[in-house]
Amino acid sequence: MLFNGGERIDEATAHAVAALRAVATADYDWTVPAGDLEWSCLDTAEHIAGDFTAYATQLTGRTAAIGGYVPVDMRLEDDTDADGVVRVVEATAGLLAAVVRTTPRGVRGWHPYPYGTADATGFAAMGVAELLLHTYDVLRAFDVAYEPPAELCEALLSRLFPNVPPAHDGEDHWRVLLWATGRGTRDGHARLDRWRWHNPLLLPAGPVDLVEVSPDAAADIAAGGTGGFDWADDGPGAGTRGAAGRTAKAYAAGTHRPEWGMFAVVRTEDQRAVGAMGFHGVPGEDGWAEVGYSLVPAARGNGYATRALGALTDWALAHPDHGDVQGVRGLSDVGNTASHSVLTRAGFTRAADRDDEAVFERPRDA
Repeated sequence: MLFNGGERIDEATAHAVAALRAVATADYDWTVPAGDLEWSCLDTAEHIAGDFTAYATQLTGRTAAIGGYVPVDMRLEDDTDADGVVRVVEATAGLLAAVVRTTPRGVRGWHPYPYGTADATGFAAMGVAELLLHTYDVLRAFDVAYEPPAELCEALLSRLFPNVPPAHDGEDHWRVLLWATGRGTRDGHARLDRWRWHNPLLLPAGPVDLVEVSPDAAADIAAGGTGGFDWADDGPGAGTRGAAGRTAKAYAAGTHRPEWGMFAVVRTEDQRAVGAMGFHGVPGEDGWAEVGYSLVPAARGNGYATRALGALTDWALAHPDHGDVQGVRGLSDVGNTASHSVLTRAGFTRAADRDDEAVFERPRDA
């Protein structure tokens, strides 16, 4: 169910445009409001195309460093009819898909939610969400049912809504997506008045970046894939695949929490993933979070793990929303002196051992 960018845009566009084109006739009044929105159906379709254009220019404009949107807007020509606006939706979807496919690894554009940046796959996912959800809004105005492919909805949920418990016990992925975006109900859950999607966190750490691994990517890695990353040497290794499997299982169980899972360690000079690092879950009742890591053998000895561990720990202890985090703990085999050195250089001190494991801790106030 990996959300793999341009291909997902093509899939969503083919499905949504076919549904929109079926109602782009004189029998339907596109000046009426779309679903529960204040926009008309024409305005809503224009909004979809505007998002596609904006997302494409955020990537081509390399706006992550600028911290804002490219100052450009898209407007329909006067008197554009329903058929015309559907053609604009299809054309601008192709524009975004082309940009996503040709954007180099590591390029990020600015987007406010939730950390200020997104990569090409993130903008692809946001574009697909806008397309599917607003197609649903438009068709609601005409009492026409709409439901995109289940696997596409599943991939979109795991990529953009990792905090949302996935469909279970016969639930429909599309209905879960509608609930997650304030458009429907879900058994056992309150209706949502406010919602927000999640773009993976990126933490710079000198020669490497820590890139949060979304549940769809974790499931792909656990199953033998790459998770959308370009891996160095023979990666990902067994430790990384094991960590990915735990993240995927936590998501399937509804216990995964964004930020407190797995991160890929990506070398900045060539954008190749050299390992993984992350938390074993949210902090426990004592306020301590547990961290683990694994690098491919060829990447060891370059200081990557130390820099990454320091950055991840700094983030966990300093984040204003993490006031209840008392410290970060790392466990290592008693005889793994190389791992002990990484922990020590990252500011951890050795505590009492647990059986055959050496325990290192870095409290908040250290």
